[in-house]
Amino acid sequence: MPIITCTLGLLLIVLDVMCGGISDSPSVTVLVPAFIGAAFLVTGLIGLLPKARKHAMHGAAALAVLAIAGSAGGLASLPALLSGAEVKLPLAVIARSLTFFLCLIFVVLAVRSFLAARRARQQAQAQP
Repeated sequence: MPIITCTLGLLLIVLDVMCGGISDSPSVTVLVPAFIGAAFLVTGLIGLLPKARKHAMHGAAALAVLAIAGSAGGLASLPALLSGAEVKLPLAVIARSLTFFLCLIFVVLAVRSFLAARRARQQAQAQP
């Protein structure tokens, strides 16, 4: 899971670099995906340490839930953008929607990983 977390962080940073390079906006909000990506990258690197893995991955999952909540607003304009209608700040809609879906996939993978780890721990305790 730490490798997936680092990969997500890098994907969000690349997303930000691509959208930021296309956009002429001087706003700091353009950098939000990079900040989130950097936080994922840090938690993924911490998660590579066996003693810190559990806490780092739970922190990454919590960060993903917060990122989902923060980027969900971009989904409202996504159908209009995909249908070809003109929307205000189309790059922001794309960046927020991609951030939402990437973090949603991460949360699903994290929950599956947490459940598998719990099952493995319970089986190990049940065996003499």
